[in-house]
Amino acid sequence: MVITYYCIVTLFIIAYLLGSIPSAVWIGKRYYGVDVREHGSKNAGTTNVLRVLGTRAAIPVFAIDFLKGFVAVSIFSLLKYDVNIPSGAWIVNMKILAVFVAVLGHIFPVFAGFKGGKGVATVLGAVTGIQPNIALLCFAVWFVVFLLWHYVSLASIVAGCAFPVFVSIFSGSIYARHGLDHTSISFLVFSFVVAIALVWTHRKNVGRLLDGTESKIDLWKYFSKEITENGKRRTEN
Repeated sequence: MVITYYCIVTLFIIAYLLGSIPSAVWIGKRYYGVDVREHGSKNAGTTNVLRVLGTRAAIPVFAIDFLKGFVAVSIFSLLKYDVNIPSGAWIVNMKILAVFVAVLGHIFPVFAGFKGGKGVATVLGAVTGIQPNIALLCFAVWFVVFLLWHYVSLASIVAGCAFPVFVSIFSGSIYARHGLDHTSISFLVFSFVVAIALVWTHRKNVGRLLDGTESKIDLWKYFSKEITENGKRRTEN
């Protein structure tokens, strides 16, 4: 059992370190000479990178933040090979804890002075590592809300609040994937915690939404800007 506990602690440390990868900060500094935490909303996340640096920087930032959450949770599947692990349900619960650890790393990254982002993309990647169908439904909600109103914050809040609704409907399938026949109460509680946490981390955005001062994101505008700037560079060269 000592080796089992050692492996579990090690996996949690890895999850935190993965979450701590500050993709927005590193990409901004390495390729643009800009620390995004000093510009725009001062948030080290995809949305602020899009505003400050454009789509070419925002896309890899989102991809990395998503993947680090996904990998941080998925590595706990290795515990199924440990004979001391009692059940598949136990592994699911470890994965749920790993989500919090990875997101904690994203918000307080050890590699970037403990000043990171809000963790939306990391949460999405982490939830995908547990239940991809529910993650896909949440992303669909996010996309529809964003497409209609062009507020990333509003889309994130609504998708987060939809999370426990989807879990309430489909929670039985989570444990069924592990050969169990009971619903995941822990995952349901986790979904409510995530929803509340997303609203809390976006509380300033909620205030701006109510005041009508929240900034909209027009993806077509950013893509058009990238195309125009690339065309100018080719012409100049």
